[in-house]
Amino acid sequence: MNSEPMNNDPDELNAATAESSPEDARIAALAAERDDFRDRWMRSEAEIANVRARARRDVDETRQYAVQKFARDVVEAAENLRRGLDSLPPAADGEPDSVARVREGLAGIERSFLGLLERNGIKQEDATGALFDPNLHQAMAEQPSNEHPPGTVLQAWTSAWTLNGRLLRPAMVVVAKAADDAAKTRVDTTA
Repeated sequence: MNSEPMNNDPDELNAATAESSPEDARIAALAAERDDFRDRWMRSEAEIANVRARARRDVDETRQYAVQKFARDVVEAAENLRRGLDSLPPAADGEPDSVARVREGLAGIERSFLGLLERNGIKQEDATGALFDPNLHQAMAEQPSNEHPPGTVLQAWTSAWTLNGRLLRPAMVVVAKAADDAAKTRVDTTA
């Protein structure tokens, strides 16, 4: 236990030091120095713990997102596969069996490829019908609509893609606006 006086008034400490022996003054000075070293040591330990935690977070984040450029390229391949499927003629009665097998085969490859991407943290998000989110969507056009509230994504030209929750590529979308806004704009410009 510490036998030093508890008040911190400098005049009283000086008076107590003057009345005490030189050994007591030396002990008090050493105790103050010890307390200073202990405080510095505790602060250093806390700083080291913070640096370790920060470094661990940085390493984890680097591990998670190191493949970001590669993931963007892979997403491009997935979108091209979808475009290829969309370019095939729709299934029809009497179509050649080879066309149907090609369509089914490409659809199976796409399902497998998207599953593989998802297992590795790359997710595709369809924006159609969702509210416009500037963090996930890039508005390419606005279209008047009485059926949908303003700000609703009417059509997604491409999907949004994320890597472990971080945006890789925004969805390119067409957003609804109030149908009467177009009429107001025309009236305002003629006035």
